[in-house]
Amino acid sequence: MLKKILIAEDYESSNISVQKALEDLKIPDPKYVNYCDDALSRIKMSLQENNPFELLITDLSFDEDHREQNIKNGQQLISAAKELQPNLKVIVFSVEKKEVIIEKLFKEQKINGYVKKGREDVKDLKKAIKAVFNGEKYLSYELKGKSEERNSFEFSEYDTLLVSLLAKGTLLKNIPDYLKENQVKPASMSAVEKRLKEIKESLNINSNEQLIAFCKDFGII
Repeated sequence: MLKKILIAEDYESSNISVQKALEDLKIPDPKYVNYCDDALSRIKMSLQENNPFELLITDLSFDEDHREQNIKNGQQLISAAKELQPNLKVIVFSVEKKEVIIEKLFKEQKINGYVKKGREDVKDLKKAIKAVFNGEKYLSYELKGKSEERNSFEFSEYDTLLVSLLAKGTLLKNIPDYLKENQVKPASMSAVEKRLKEIKESLNINSNEQLIAFCKDFGII
């Protein structure tokens, strides 16, 4: 099991979940910090002492207070930490649920696990730590289900444009005029209505309002 773990979290209530998970896994002497700058300093020191951390568990958002910080959030911390220690394992522990943000964390910042804060986050954290120890990726089951739902339908640029126009308050009857003015095809009312109907049926959504909400939740628009 992983033995040298650093936790960056500014809320005591969330730290309790992490502490409980690490206690259950019998991980000795984890280090806790409340600021991203302190986390990076700890990582630098551990490398200088030739005793590097194996895993960083970090939130994404950190509230500002009287203490000025160079590193403002978890994304910046992950980037800075991986510059120093490219092989450092990272689990993000956050309330963020937008798929587009979580996908970027895995694809661009190469994190190893993502756990959403919530009712069963202690259980999720333990699963995530075990998965990372075994060289696997981990995503909270709740979010994994949503990801599969999102990926079951691929939005084209045309689809995204239609939903974006609706979200901006453009009346359905006026969308064909916008499409014609901007030389976007197909631009007929029948084509627009048919495509929106197909999207909603594929996602099991009943109204344009629900479709807009869905697309906002998943960062599509």
